[in-house]
Amino acid sequence: MYKVEKTLLCRTVFAVVLLAVFSAVQLRGQNIDALSSYSPYSLFGVGKMFNEGSAYNYSMGGIGIGMRDNRVINFVNPASITARDTLAFMFDFGINEKNQYFNDSHTKSAYNIFNMQNIAFTFPIYKSSAFIVGIAPFSDVGYKFQSTETGTDMVADMGDIKYQQYGTGSIYQLFFGGAVMFFDRISIGAQAIYYFGYMNKHNDILFNSSSSYSTVLTGYDFKVHGFSGKFGLQYIQPFEKNNSQLVIGGTYRLGTDMRGDIARYAYASSDTIMYNNVSGSSPLRIADEYGVGLSYRVNSKWAVGADFIQQNWHKASFPDQNMFSNFSASAARYYKAGFEITPNMYDIRYYMKRVTYRAGAYYEQSYVKVNGHQVNAFGITFGASFPIFRWHNAVSVAVDIGQRGTLRHNLVRERYVNFIVNINLHDVWFVKYRYD
Repeated sequence: MYKVEKTLLCRTVFAVVLLAVFSAVQLRGQNIDALSSYSPYSLFGVGKMFNEGSAYNYSMGGIGIGMRDNRVINFVNPASITARDTLAFMFDFGINEKNQYFNDSHTKSAYNIFNMQNIAFTFPIYKSSAFIVGIAPFSDVGYKFQSTETGTDMVADMGDIKYQQYGTGSIYQLFFGGAVMFFDRISIGAQAIYYFGYMNKHNDILFNSSSSYSTVLTGYDFKVHGFSGKFGLQYIQPFEKNNSQLVIGGTYRLGTDMRGDIARYAYASSDTIMYNNVSGSSPLRIADEYGVGLSYRVNSKWAVGADFIQQNWHKASFPDQNMFSNFSASAARYYKAGFEITPNMYDIRYYMKRVTYRAGAYYEQSYVKVNGHQVNAFGITFGASFPIFRWHNAVSVAVDIGQRGTLRHNLVRERYVNFIVNINLHDVWFVKYRYD
């Protein structure tokens, strides 16, 4: 009876997760007064980029290119999924909660956001090969700025005037692929990626209701989709002396031109002027990306690793590239490092010894350059995986504390505390029913 109840519980969790995912995809970014994302820097380009990975990766500074672990799904490197149990089905679902605090030279503000982190499945194909499918956010647009005209002459002639800029949107990546192990040393993986989503960016001039002037609304609505691919490689060097292994990994993601519908408009009171409507090839190109990473693991006790990633956004293009004279795209670089330790994953007396503890740090040079100054970010991370049920089922948590931007150079300083929770279910579809 216990196994029946556990199986039903797992499948109930699975159904609830799917419902939550589809709800999140449908509802994100629908209301500008309750933005599903918020960052002043998402005004530019494709918005704020998401770092790949689950709580497992986030808790170690975001590393994953050189990491191999049969307890979790590591989709940062497609080649890593061959580390999994060859007989098991694995499922991972994550959510995140972001707390953000903003400062500029004049004002302070705060924002709280709750969103989906990822969903992923992996299962064996044949012996040392595996398949993976999943969905995760790629980038988010979320901002709202408002100012009031202060020129006394203009206010006297035209009345109260407000300027408003706001944007919403999300781009997701749906990925599926596989990996194969050769000679017990080399793992090669590949993913097909389908990007889809939208970006809405608007600029408004609002007059007092008693004014004879018409409110002016301008902007564009951009629905996008496109295909790309990602390739991964891992070389595993075992050491029999202390039952350890060194892993060297590499990844490459193809740049791609997005396709979709873009509608630019100008709206004045009750009269609408559509001055440009383009369908087909869009001026949005996703940058290519390459990364290298390595890790060193001793038995099932501890592991340490580091990653470097570069995204060539200086070769990309955006629909609003010419709208901001102070913005230019730059190559983005990410430096990450982290470690994990498990006191004794087989201890049956002390639960906390079976918990895996993680920590890490990162430094990011984003693709956004404002007034000639690149917007950088840095942070520290920590977290843990708490075993549940049996085998490798666990709840993983991560905390990401960092800062993006600075008060210098007329920029905005963004400080944040992010919480990520992932449910890792292992072998839930292969549990047989037993009736007592």
